[in-house]
Amino acid sequence: MTIDSLKAFGANTEEGLERCMGMEDFYLEMIELGISDERFDNLGGFLKDGNLDEAFETVHALKGVIGNLALTPLYETINEITEHLRARESMDYGPLYEKLISQRDAIRNL
Repeated sequence: MTIDSLKAFGANTEEGLERCMGMEDFYLEMIELGISDERFDNLGGFLKDGNLDEAFETVHALKGVIGNLALTPLYETINEITEHLRARESMDYGPLYEKLISQRDAIRNL
């Protein structure tokens, strides 16, 4: 993973680097930690079980982490899930969750 590959993915690396005091290695390390967060997996379980309250709390926490890292495409998907859960919409979250995991995995493979 490089700054250039993150930019090509759509991340706002300037913003992310600014939050990490301009330290590229630190920023990349924080991204590794962020995309490895166990809450990604927990979210899938909560959604599968229909536990919208726990799913909302989990995705809202991920929104903060991913937002601070300025991983824009991933953040946008998380935000979409967050807003559906905030409204307690009874829907099939599977496609959005699969998109989220696909995007996370794409970052891992940069």
